[in-house]
Amino acid sequence: PGLIKIRLKFLNDTEEVAVARPEDTVGVLKSKCFPGQESQMKLIYRGQLLQDQARTLRSLRITDNCVIHCHRSRGPTAATPALPDPSPAGPTTPGLPVSGGTLMVPTVMVVLALGWYFRINYRQLFTAPATVSLIGVTILVTFLAFGVYGQ
Repeated sequence: PGLIKIRLKFLNDTEEVAVARPEDTVGVLKSKCFPGQESQMKLIYRGQLLQDQARTLRSLRITDNCVIHCHRSRGPTAATPALPDPSPAGPTTPGLPVSGGTLMVPTVMVVLALGWYFRINYRQLFTAPATVSLIGVTILVTFLAFGVYGQ
């Protein structure tokens, strides 16, 4: 009496049936169905991520035989602590992270240097508008480089 069946559908198309009361909250549903993994589980109903753990199923209009999509996120959380670093020296901290953003300005500078090299050595291939454009791009990149690295 007063219980509803909820179909929990996973990414691999498997389904489980959970029984809950409409007064139960999202947090209670997670703890009933996924004990110890509550923080890893993401529940999605009608395209909306159920983030508020205090909302009741009735307030979300979850009724009998509704489908809630379940996704288990990876990575360490409060429920599953991270494994210690097996290296004897312990964790290392890199000096600068290498990513596309940190390499963008040096890459553009190298391309500009090549442009100027070809402009000087093969000037017959460069028209006046091309030279003016090369000067403009050089000035623009110089201001951008000082804006990024001059902070």
